[in-house]
Amino acid sequence: MAGYVCTIAGGKGGVGKTTTAVNVGAGLQEMGYDVAVVDADLGMANLGAMLTVEPEKSLHEILAGDAAVSEALTDAPGGLTVIPGEQSLEAFADADPAKLRKVIKTLRNAYDVVLIDTGAGLSHEVAVPLGLADGIVLVTTPDDVAIGDTVKTAELADRIDGEVVGAIINRVTRHTDVADIADRFQFPLLAVVPDDPQATTDEPLVLNRPESHAAEAYLRLTDALERLFFQGETVAGDIETIVDDSWFVEEADEDGDAEDEGSGGVFGLFN
Repeated sequence: MAGYVCTIAGGKGGVGKTTTAVNVGAGLQEMGYDVAVVDADLGMANLGAMLTVEPEKSLHEILAGDAAVSEALTDAPGGLTVIPGEQSLEAFADADPAKLRKVIKTLRNAYDVVLIDTGAGLSHEVAVPLGLADGIVLVTTPDDVAIGDTVKTAELADRIDGEVVGAIINRVTRHTDVADIADRFQFPLLAVVPDDPQATTDEPLVLNRPESHAAEAYLRLTDALERLFFQGETVAGDIETIVDDSWFVEEADEDGDAEDEGSGGVFGLFN
């Protein structure tokens, strides 16, 4: 049986697409699935640097016709297999995004789950991974521009018949108006991930700091996605938004106003 292809996308750079792909991938690998993560951010590849791996060959070389998929498969922390990209302008110029279809087809036949980490914007190189996915997970932060760009990415996915299964909001604090953000979406809110300054330095966070609230959110998201990918559950009928008020209690205590927990922001939103 062919593997499930999930594209991790979002309209703006720096919202945590790679962090999400790495942590969900590591979580699924821990559950016993063989997972491959592909860095399809052809302009600003950062998967290899985040995981501190040095591949023999890159995705860019595959897309330029200079390497086979098997040559670029790279072992990463947590038992993950990754295909990192390059950061040079020359590699970007030589890479043909259309060849990603063959790469993903090859990986789909070899792995249980293929996670595609995409770039920002509404370019052809972003549209291709959206069209190749069985399901698309959108990633945003509470930043207003990031939210707007995420909505545009969903609209692009719809135009090419891609299926958005839902979105996650990264870097949420107790002051984030999650309800207002969710109201702007025409798709389900899968998870709220609390702000964690270590989220890009201890990757995969679910392995290196599993006690953190952000890691707990990613692990719970991974569990929900596993049910979505393989057990026939649906977001609308079976999967509730992942959020826990307790993730923000310490933050409220530090502010000295924990008594305001019920007055907006994330607190009590999904009770």
